[in-house]
Amino acid sequence: MTKTGPREDPHDDLTVTPPKRWAAGVPAVAHAMEYSLEQAGPRRTMLTLLSLNQAEGIDCPGCAWPDPKHRHKNEYCENGAKHVNDEATTRRVTRELFARHSIAELDAKSDMWLNHQGRLTEPMVKRPGATHYEPIGWDDALGIVADELNALASPDEAMFYTSGRLNNEAAFLLQLFARAYGTNNLPDCSNMCHESSGSGLGETLGIGKGSVSLDDIHESDLVFVVGQNPGTNHPRMLSALEETKRNGGRVIAVNPLPEAGLIRFKNPQRPRGVIGRGTVIADQFLKIRPGGDLALFQMLNRLLLEAEDAAPAPCSTTTSSPPTRSGTTTSPPTRARSPGSTCSRPPAWTARRSRRSTSRCCAAAA
Repeated sequence: MTKTGPREDPHDDLTVTPPKRWAAGVPAVAHAMEYSLEQAGPRRTMLTLLSLNQAEGIDCPGCAWPDPKHRHKNEYCENGAKHVNDEATTRRVTRELFARHSIAELDAKSDMWLNHQGRLTEPMVKRPGATHYEPIGWDDALGIVADELNALASPDEAMFYTSGRLNNEAAFLLQLFARAYGTNNLPDCSNMCHESSGSGLGETLGIGKGSVSLDDIHESDLVFVVGQNPGTNHPRMLSALEETKRNGGRVIAVNPLPEAGLIRFKNPQRPRGVIGRGTVIADQFLKIRPGGDLALFQMLNRLLLEAEDAAPAPCSTTTSSPPTRSGTTTSPPTRARSPGSTCSRPPAWTARRSRRSTSRCCAAAA
């Protein structure tokens, strides 16, 4: 197990190979374990991976994919295993590294090299005019922060930023401190990453976050995967789409480039993903130009309207039972039939409906 990081920046000779036709499988497990053991060692690797995304464990810091009701013992992907053991690394950055490298030298290093050095063991400070970081005691470090806060004309001039890498307990203490100090300026990574999408969703759907559950994906008749590369960015989505296919649903991928995981997914937790051919995820791949998604969905909307005009649905209104005193209805809304209408559906729809409890369509967009 390596205790220190590399002295020199790694130089990888990049080569262009033919595009892969499947993702995950045994190679994903091997790569995840190789990296995890190198960073954290056998014991830490076992402790982190067996508690990752478990009900009494820890959330994966890799992505925000939701956890299913019935979880595997290994409820994570290659990215998640690498991510959590990257943080659980036994590598340590000591004061000797900062004495050996100036700030200018560190600035010239790659992010990969800096990350591979490990975790800080004590506070560091840059003095005015200094060329190197130097160690500082915790009392002195907190004193510098206190002096800066006390010098402000108003607490609202301060901003307390947190990121998704911070655990819930630390974030709770930080917001408690900020409010005791006198401000609620507490932006986080959600403001940075999702402010625009949250605002748009709030205006259109009434809620600023995703309204689709895992059950919706599992039971959907059709799922659009738009502008996403789940095999690269959030591989756990592939297992959800595999469940969609097992339930008879269909998947349409919309992307300028084909994603290997959407072509074929080899789930390492299923026999067919280890010794078999895996599961074909995307039934259809729509290759569009960058920025062409707006035109695509305008076309789909027009086709839907034209199909409705050509064959209007006989069930045109919606009724439900009167609301109760609490404001809820006693039965779900039902379609009111037009006079003489049988509200018939095509045979294929009826057969599909009898096989599945719901008929849904999900659109997952980046």
